[in-house]
Amino acid sequence: MFASLIAVLAAPALGEPLRIATYNTQLGRDGPGLLLRDLLRGDAQAKQVAAIVAHIAPDVLVLQDVDYDGDGLALAALSQMIAEAGHALPYAFARLPNAGIATGLDMDGNGRTGEPRDAQGYGRFAGAGGIAVLSALPIDRGGVTDFSALLWADLPGAIPPTKDGAPFPDAKAFAIQRLSSVAHWDIPLQTRDGTVFHAFTWHGTPPVFDGPEDRNGRRNHDETALWLRYLDGALSTPPPDRPFVIVGSANLDPVDGDGRPESLRALLGDPRLQDPQPRSAGGVRAAAQEGGQNATHQGDPAFDTANWPDETPRDPGNMRVSYILPSTDWRVLDSGVFWPAPNDPLHAMLGAGDSTASRHRLVWVDVALAP
Repeated sequence: MFASLIAVLAAPALGEPLRIATYNTQLGRDGPGLLLRDLLRGDAQAKQVAAIVAHIAPDVLVLQDVDYDGDGLALAALSQMIAEAGHALPYAFARLPNAGIATGLDMDGNGRTGEPRDAQGYGRFAGAGGIAVLSALPIDRGGVTDFSALLWADLPGAIPPTKDGAPFPDAKAFAIQRLSSVAHWDIPLQTRDGTVFHAFTWHGTPPVFDGPEDRNGRRNHDETALWLRYLDGALSTPPPDRPFVIVGSANLDPVDGDGRPESLRALLGDPRLQDPQPRSAGGVRAAAQEGGQNATHQGDPAFDTANWPDETPRDPGNMRVSYILPSTDWRVLDSGVFWPAPNDPLHAMLGAGDSTASRHRLVWVDVALAP
């Protein structure tokens, strides 16, 4: 007993514990300024999102599907709503996403231009469905590495779409096609004891809604593969020599559904990373109760992070699509998916039908720097 106590006291102390979270909020709206309008009106869905965030109380929160405006007004309003729900995240970062940036070209090969799929990333307007970071920790905004302008053709080992041996939809369109459908960022943050770590974040395109050329499936694959190339030092910018965490939405399950899971599986199994496999009781109950496509899935429903339709063979069912993968510099302390089971008092926070806050679930991981 005394020997064990001495060993504990003599062991190097872990760094401060941090909670990192990611959440696809589905707060994107159909036009510019509408999200800000709704937030200022006290939008019910946004309040549900804010309540969930405040309950989990992350130190660093990556959000998907939050419309961007140049003055950051919508993000500031959302941050204020979260603070009013009980959790302050005073630091913020967002940039104009590729989603909605007009190209003037027919990017999806359907013979028309000016449609949402003809933008650099799917979007009805510039700034649609962007990524944002809210944090209790200082963000080094000037130190952000932004890969969002990287051309798809410039990613080493890319698998872009072709048609009859030529670039799809044509050489002119592919010559300007960026890889990121939304964004890829490496964001430095500083812990309370002064340690700098990096958050790598992205939101992959859905690997569906295309044709036999599999444009979206291939793009989704390569959006995840970018992080592997970055860690390998294969991009023009070298990776940081500091602790990091990959956090965001791959929009892909490693086992179930459509898509090309090879790069995601490689990321999950990379020896430089850890997969805490956050889980929930609600995901298990939902898969069993909803049945349908869920009954055909091979993955463990405890890991699911999205509650999608499951009634027809075309429906995807529930899947794991959001990820937090700390580097091996960290000790993983705990993790979870906020998906309370129906008999849990917290279940009501998800809203009617389990999904009025969002079809996606907030995912969180607690980490501390290993000595």
